[in-house]
Amino acid sequence: MKRTKAKNRPSDFIASRLTKLRETLVRKNLDGYLITNRIDQYYLTHFDGEDGAILVLPHQVFLITDGRFAEDAERSAPWAKAIIRTGKLSDALAKVVRQHRIDRLGFDPAEMTLQLSLNLRTVCRPTRLVTTSSLLVEMRQIKDAGEIEAITRAIEVAEEAFRIATQRIRIGMTERQLAANLLHEMLKLGASDASFPIIVAEGSASSRPHARAGDRTIKAGSAVLIDWGATVDHYRSDLTRVLFIRKIPPRFRRMADNVLAAQSAAIAAIRPGAALAQVDQQARHLLKQRGMDKAFTHGLGHGIGLDIHEAPRLSSQAKGQLRAGMVVTVEPGVYFPGVGGVRIEDDVLVTQDGCRVLTTLDRQLEAMVV
Repeated sequence: MKRTKAKNRPSDFIASRLTKLRETLVRKNLDGYLITNRIDQYYLTHFDGEDGAILVLPHQVFLITDGRFAEDAERSAPWAKAIIRTGKLSDALAKVVRQHRIDRLGFDPAEMTLQLSLNLRTVCRPTRLVTTSSLLVEMRQIKDAGEIEAITRAIEVAEEAFRIATQRIRIGMTERQLAANLLHEMLKLGASDASFPIIVAEGSASSRPHARAGDRTIKAGSAVLIDWGATVDHYRSDLTRVLFIRKIPPRFRRMADNVLAAQSAAIAAIRPGAALAQVDQQARHLLKQRGMDKAFTHGLGHGIGLDIHEAPRLSSQAKGQLRAGMVVTVEPGVYFPGVGGVRIEDDVLVTQDGCRVLTTLDRQLEAMVV
């Protein structure tokens, strides 16, 4: 194993995250924490190589990877002690664990393969591996200023690309062509990728919440559901709108009016301390009043950030409360097989005294006619 020298200091954002994690380790009586999830590794170090493990100790951070990512490790986290392994990951970790006489090493079992867990328990003896779930899940729920800025940039790119792509819609264009145009515009504007495979669903296909873009063509009178987002600097946005080609079909108008009212009711309920399930209930209750609650077949929303689906979840079964710094989607929808569906989705930041809608695209029906 080749070890490079640690130098420089992590950014203030990274340093703050490491401090919070170490404070948690002290409370849980752990001597270190092992991270194998790539997204969590990026969150704590900005290293995004495909092979790696992060070992956080009280006064040091080790970044273990292979030779393919040695330069990436040096560029993204020069302040960490990089170990470029030539053998198994478990053997490289075991050497560090023994050198630092770690007694209790925490890890998240949901983010580690069974094989690696078994190997570590064998080669790291007498160190005890302690299952400690969701430490990073909890931390990542509250976005710092840098994360909010990155999410906002991802929203801006997604929105501008949407404006450009929708101006170029033509009769006879397929769902797949529209999705490709939207992705192309996001990449031109600085996205590294879409947040997820773009959903474009024309007409009755929009009754399937996760319909795949295909060869269905856009026609005069079509209602076209578009669910998309941009990935910018690793952070993601998530939006949904329904476009109407030249006119709004009467049944879709009723659906859209009710969904927009449900979304507005839910957003009005977002504030620190609000129960997750109660926010979901605001949208569900309004749709029940209007006879459409049974057509609302999924949760109200979810957190976004480095992953497109993060904690917390806004649903009827969710436990817990909103806290300042969370960024969540609010996306009620109604779906009628054989007819179609409407979903309206925006990204919302929970603030100290309420909330702020980060997305800026018009939500009114008439603005969605092209």
